[in-house]
Amino acid sequence: MTNLIVELSKYGLTILVALYTLMSFSILKQKTAGQEKGFGLQRVILFFLHFLAYAVMYFQTENDKLLVFYVAQVLLVSLVQMLFQTVYPGTNRLVLNNMCFLLSVGFIVLTRLSYDRAVKQFQIALLSLLVCFFVPFLIRKLKFLPWLSWVYGGAGLVLLVVVMLVGKDSNGAKLSLRLGESFAVQPSEFVKILFALFTASRLSKSTAFRDVVVTSVVAGIHVVILVLSRDLGGALIFFVMYLIVLYAASKQPLYLFGGLAAGCGASYVAYQLFAHVRVRVLAWSDPFSYIDKEGYQITQSLFAIGTGGWFGMGLFQGTPNKIPYVEQDFVFSAVAEELGGIFAICLILICLSSFLMFVNIAMQLREPFYRLAALGLGTLYGFQVFLTIGGGIKCIPSTGVTLPLVSYGGSSLLASLLSFSIIQGMYLLREDEETKIEKEKRVPKKGKTQKTKKES
Repeated sequence: MTNLIVELSKYGLTILVALYTLMSFSILKQKTAGQEKGFGLQRVILFFLHFLAYAVMYFQTENDKLLVFYVAQVLLVSLVQMLFQTVYPGTNRLVLNNMCFLLSVGFIVLTRLSYDRAVKQFQIALLSLLVCFFVPFLIRKLKFLPWLSWVYGGAGLVLLVVVMLVGKDSNGAKLSLRLGESFAVQPSEFVKILFALFTASRLSKSTAFRDVVVTSVVAGIHVVILVLSRDLGGALIFFVMYLIVLYAASKQPLYLFGGLAAGCGASYVAYQLFAHVRVRVLAWSDPFSYIDKEGYQITQSLFAIGTGGWFGMGLFQGTPNKIPYVEQDFVFSAVAEELGGIFAICLILICLSSFLMFVNIAMQLREPFYRLAALGLGTLYGFQVFLTIGGGIKCIPSTGVTLPLVSYGGSSLLASLLSFSIIQGMYLLREDEETKIEKEKRVPKKGKTQKTKKES
């Protein structure tokens, strides 16, 4: 009976995620009334998918703790949806739905891989969402945010330097600070946000050559510190984000192509200097020749993806734990193995719809600082998704970055939720701008009114 339930659940989960994905792209073409129904239907699909996944895991394990954990997640997601829509009526519903969807998929996959880690992730998500709930309010009310460029830049540099000097070594890179015996924080995840705000603040004021040089030097120092800490994945994300925002602000192709050339040169130098970079390139170029050593992680990832097929093996039917660091760097491979290739593709498309919405919000903002900041945060999110999934499918060498909201990691989770909340705040700013414009259109100008009376 359990085998039948698992087999049928594969098709049910695939259909539900496909419907949710389809609506993520088609819903925006509808009128307001249709959009409201569509967003509501998305939430229903989310809860059905979440219920089905946990029902299957319960039948497989008969662990009563899963029932309590499932109810806690339902309450959390419901509370987040209700509070955001009540306190912020103009909130972007697609961004909110996608945030909850990705968070729920993360809980499902982590519960399958490690119940204890899933519970820890849930606790961090609960605290993070409490903090993030106030972020849109602060974005709307704190009008001095565009003028804090050196605060953003200085705070980010201090955090990176501290990690470089006293950070904990992890697989050859200094990434985190140990706070007590069982708690560690990865500051670079939060420095990404500070870096995006710094870049937006500087370039929104001036794109004169002298100012661009100063901003580029500070940005370069960020990247160099990350390289010295051997956090090359983080350095690459910072570098790409800065190039995109610089090009958007200056409209100068020379900056873009010059930066790309410099990046290629820096990649070659990093390959020559760092042994673990050469190991990752070797594992990427020919993993099956080194399947017992350097290529073990990527080959296991490819085996998992290939084994899953279109509809997956079913929850608890695969062996994703054979992949080292599967909860963090290779969670996409675990999704593909047990939930299927279609589910994995839909997950990519949902991440893509979030990225496109970030960029769409950025392009509609009138204030340059907020426009560039939203574009920077969107670039950080989109490129990190690309690096994580690209590394897992052997499209690019593995960079050791997480899949936002899905992978295990408290710092990554909090930083991703902060990014989504900041984008929500900027979307509300856009709504405020449109409301103000509408009011100005309705109220006739004083001079015109007096002239009309005089002519009468």
